[in-house]
Amino acid sequence: MSSCLDAAGVTPDGAAWLASAGTYPRTTLALWEEQPGAPVVLPCGSVFDVVNAPSMFGRRILDRLWDEGPGSGPVAVFRGRMLLFAAPGTAQRLPSLLGWEEFGRTEHIPPLLCHGNGDAVTVPAPGGAPESAPAGARWLVAPDTRHPWLPGPEILLWAAVRAARAAVRISIFPPADQDAKVYDVSRRR
Repeated sequence: MSSCLDAAGVTPDGAAWLASAGTYPRTTLALWEEQPGAPVVLPCGSVFDVVNAPSMFGRRILDRLWDEGPGSGPVAVFRGRMLLFAAPGTAQRLPSLLGWEEFGRTEHIPPLLCHGNGDAVTVPAPGGAPESAPAGARWLVAPDTRHPWLPGPEILLWAAVRAARAAVRISIFPPADQDAKVYDVSRRR
């Protein structure tokens, strides 16, 4: 593979891993050799699943994974959404775990799109985004090995619940009475 793949952080081994998800990996690698800025649509379900989150919430999940957890697998930003690459089977299991989570206040978790078996996603170009690519299409955590570690559904559930809890202020006081008269006493002399 050419050295231009390394410029975006995607190594030749990482590009080979991504390409292995497709039906014709050699064709995908040849395309990237000729056009390193070409995004490609790859199937999910066998090599990886993808959890597709709104950008801000996806960033909070990523922060939880790196600050308090085991880290993440590859992560890309594409069309204003964050693509978190996950272990195969995550797309099937994560929605049911989110629905079952009793203690996590999951109503504060925005809808996560889970792409698994039978789905496909567009991944940013490994050689850097060309000028014609959608704004912001890039790798945040680039694939750099043929066998990257990928978080499973339980780890992503944990990170999503913690991200939601961090985004919501939790008060020990009961909700304010909406009809009560409130006086600002902070400027009292």
